[in-house]
Order: sequence, then C-alpha cells, then structure tokens
Amino acid sequence: MAPLPDYRPKQLSVGPLEAEILNIIWELGSATVKDVHDRILADPNRELAYTSVTTVLRRLTDKGWLACDKKERAFYWRPMLSKQQSDVIKAHEQLQRFLAVGNPDVVAAFADSLDEAASEQIAAIAKRIQSARQAREEK
Repeated sequence: MAPLPDYRPKQLSVGPLEAEILNIIWELGSATVKDVHDRILADPNRELAYTSVTTVLRRLTDKGWLACDKKERAFYWRPMLSKQQSDVIKAHEQLQRFLAVGNPDVVAAFADSLDEAASEQIAAIAKRIQSARQAREEK
C-alpha cells in the first residue's frame, strides 16, 4: 500500500497535452524539449510546434509537477513525483470529494449500485483500512 506523498503539486489538474507530456517525462525520467518533441512527432499523424512543448513544460513546472535543471547549455525537465505517487494523490483527492457529500444515504445508495466485483473490492479496501488502524494502535 503506497502512502500519501508529502509533496503535492500546487495544482493537480492537468490538460490532455500536459498529461501526455507528463507521461513522456515519467517514461524517460528526465528529458529536454527536443526529447519530448521528438517523442510526440514519432507519431506521423501528429503535429506540434517545438515552442508548444516548451510552453507546456514550463506550465507543468509552474504547477509543481516538474522541475527544470540546466546542464551545460540544455534544460532538462524531471518529475517531482512518480506516476504511482501521482495516482495516490489523485485517488485521495477523489475520495475526499466523494466523502465531502457527507450524506450517508447518498454513499449507501452508491454502494448499493455497485456490481459484485466492485463490492468485493470495497470489502477488501475496508479490510485493509481496518488492518492499518490496528497496526497504528499497536505502535
């Protein structure tokens, strides 16, 4: 079970192109604008200006998703958190919004609408939550 990371981007929302470029950075670990641009243009059906990639990389940096390091004459962007950490943060945010409804009847109605596989998944989650609570109490 992955813990909630201490670091969080300033802004969680990312657009489709930002998400695509973020995924490329996660795959490469660290990349220049050219690396990202070349990866996107590897698809013959895609067109995207080099300057657009630069703009998106800067925007992701401003949002807190990426950091930029200068090595010699090139700028390299690297992720501030892993894809897994990102998924944990996003799932946590979605769960918090769901629980903010605060009405047990709404939550119960949602639970009643789940299929068997989803219900089993909810039961497994509840079991893990209980185990985590017990482990904390034993410390």
